[in-house]
Amino acid sequence: MSMREAVAAFVHDGATVAIEGFTHLVPTAAGHEIIRQGRKDLTVVRMTADIVVDQMIAAGCVSRLVSSFVGNSSAGSLGELRRRIERADPEPLAFEEYSHYGMVCRYLAGSQRLPFYPLRSYGGSDLPGVNSDLRKVTSPYPGPDGEPEQIYVVPPVNPEVTIIHAQRADRRGNTQIWGLTGIQAEAVYAAEKAIVVVEEVVEDEVVRSDPNRTLVPSHAVDAVVVCPRGAHPSFAQGYYDRDNAFYRAWSRISKDPGRLREWLAEWVYGTADHAEYVAKLGEDVWAGLAVGEALSEPVNYGRRL
Repeated sequence: MSMREAVAAFVHDGATVAIEGFTHLVPTAAGHEIIRQGRKDLTVVRMTADIVVDQMIAAGCVSRLVSSFVGNSSAGSLGELRRRIERADPEPLAFEEYSHYGMVCRYLAGSQRLPFYPLRSYGGSDLPGVNSDLRKVTSPYPGPDGEPEQIYVVPPVNPEVTIIHAQRADRRGNTQIWGLTGIQAEAVYAAEKAIVVVEEVVEDEVVRSDPNRTLVPSHAVDAVVVCPRGAHPSFAQGYYDRDNAFYRAWSRISKDPGRLREWLAEWVYGTADHAEYVAKLGEDVWAGLAVGEALSEPVNYGRRL
């Protein structure tokens, strides 16, 4: 599908939408299309709520955020998100906070259709004081000291749709990722529907030649969208580098509500699609983000003689 078709088909007002990619392969272009289509009242689930989430909040798409980290990826703050949470300016944003591992466990529970997932890392933490969904249950097995044990659990998350970005897929949706991977596969399995945005679609034989890189199989995918450079300003290993200058600039842009809205008007609403956004950035930017080859060694999977 095109990005426009995929968002129209699977992202609806009021939906819970997971947008995953841990620093690497952030589905920015998908977030921009959600903004263009004017989606409202979304619950966005994202482990590392970053620039694209800030933009979606500023555009009025998001009423609730579920996350374990908010920030501009080591380059500063997210101005719109901070205004919403700290001052309810221009209106409040509901925020559910978890640890990174807590979010991983929520996706694991969701993907396995479990009622909850246990973890020890909230012991001694003050997070349960700000999130009532972090609860304790009595383990059916004795603890390390042989006595009954109370252990924290988190609820599953089952989004209506999960959106991920990846390097490549075949036409059936067998999706391959390499480099820094996050929780993309589990986020896809947890969802009712899944949109996979890729740098390129390749022939079946390419995927079959290296099957261990297939993190998401075709049966879990509902739409494949080809969108080169669709993760900018994050990076796609082997395709383009992270745009650190953009991350630094975003802190200044998002600090000023008027400037932020001008940016959205020019770069998102003012572009018909991501191809126009890419062209508008200009070849000098892309030349600066170009990467050279760093080929992996071939693997002999062997075949029957």
